[in-house]
Amino acid sequence: MGQREYEVIIGMEVHAQLLTRSKMFCGCSADYVDAPPNTHVCPVCMALPGALPVINRAAVEATIRVGLALNCEIAPFSVFARKNYFYPDLPKGYQISQYELPLTYNGWVEIEGNDGQPKRVRIRRAHLEEDTGKLVHVNGYSLVDLNRAGVPLLEIVSEADMRSAEEAHRYLLKLRTILRYLGVSTADMEKGAMRCEANLSVRPRGQQTLGTKVEIKNLNSFKAVRDAITYEVKRQIAILEQGGTVEQVTLGWDEHAGRTFVQRTKEEAHDYRYFPEPDLLPLEISREWVESLRATLPELPDAKIQRFMQTYGLSRKEADIIAVEREVAEWYETAVAAYPHPREVYHWLTGEIFRYLNEANIPITAMKVTPDALAELLRLVEDGTINRNTAKSVLQEMLATGQRPRTIVDAKGLAQVSDEAALRAVVDEIIAAHPDEVRRYREGKKGLFGWFMGQVMRATRGKANPATVKKLLSERLEGDG
Repeated sequence: MGQREYEVIIGMEVHAQLLTRSKMFCGCSADYVDAPPNTHVCPVCMALPGALPVINRAAVEATIRVGLALNCEIAPFSVFARKNYFYPDLPKGYQISQYELPLTYNGWVEIEGNDGQPKRVRIRRAHLEEDTGKLVHVNGYSLVDLNRAGVPLLEIVSEADMRSAEEAHRYLLKLRTILRYLGVSTADMEKGAMRCEANLSVRPRGQQTLGTKVEIKNLNSFKAVRDAITYEVKRQIAILEQGGTVEQVTLGWDEHAGRTFVQRTKEEAHDYRYFPEPDLLPLEISREWVESLRATLPELPDAKIQRFMQTYGLSRKEADIIAVEREVAEWYETAVAAYPHPREVYHWLTGEIFRYLNEANIPITAMKVTPDALAELLRLVEDGTINRNTAKSVLQEMLATGQRPRTIVDAKGLAQVSDEAALRAVVDEIIAAHPDEVRRYREGKKGLFGWFMGQVMRATRGKANPATVKKLLSERLEGDG
């Protein structure tokens, strides 16, 4: 009897730091990344006796904007709660979060499902809380840096609607794209600005009841999410196939060993002893406030993808590639406005320019080539001033120096030679110098035509107009002379 088929059930909890100037409940700077330890602190985020929190309005507005982008309902009445647990990096001994009455709830995002069709992943809630401090372990000691304590943190909780590691990966990518489009978070997992946990169980296909759920904590890269889920699915199936029982535990992910490990037995909500935060008044969110924030939303990724397909004739996959980063999409549209050939701009952007950005490891906003400069380069190709191969080398120079294409072409004498008389002389010289190749060509070795083209291009240092060269070579090789 073969192994049974299993279905994996996945829900995600995603934490994203919000880009506010100050922390969630005090006036300390939230820009702590390169600051010396414990320099962005005050009595509130250090939890000194008598210090009282004040809600950061900008963080509330950012959360509402995210809720709108995730198709959530916005609560007219929302309450902060104390989530009680103790770690050295949580100075109060509790975290101010939200529980029963979050700011936003009951939304959805659309991803590509396992079957290639659009699929909705439901969002249970997106609520505000504060980040913890950071523990640094050195020589047997644990040091506490509270610079991060109190930084606004958005928690987005999905329903268990994903059915594979790939769907979970696509869900996270969609969330990151939306957060960046809104400008509310860098959502950079490698730098800790976005972290996630996967809640996962498996069950025999066709079974209605859910299997035992485990939680994989603190996954800090897209690769870790895929690898950890893939490993854990295999581990649980192996246990079930051997007649064992999966235990409900909280797991960590060991990147180097490529396996999950048990951190602790799973907490339940009552373990945190939630109760309303007595030092903060409830939030009352008016419809006018919500609508004013809705008016600030940019065109979101799904809408942009549809428009790119309709307006520019891109395929779904091509539009996806361009729209993943808002800055890339805007760069592309600006370039198309300057050079209205959408597909040509797409090929140069996703080819030469993306290759450069990946190698240099920089965002498109840090690149020296402007959309207008690329448009100028493509016009030089279109009007025959330079050919495509020369344009690629000119673009490399533009990327390195920021110079305009016309400046580079003129300074290096790269303008294409289209003068028939000058090119005819070169062609005649090549023909005269290679009588054996001419004879073989005329005897039927037509593949030698490309070789002759190469000889002419080499002789002209790549500056000959290929169309003119092809015409002249055809005349001479097919003729009697």
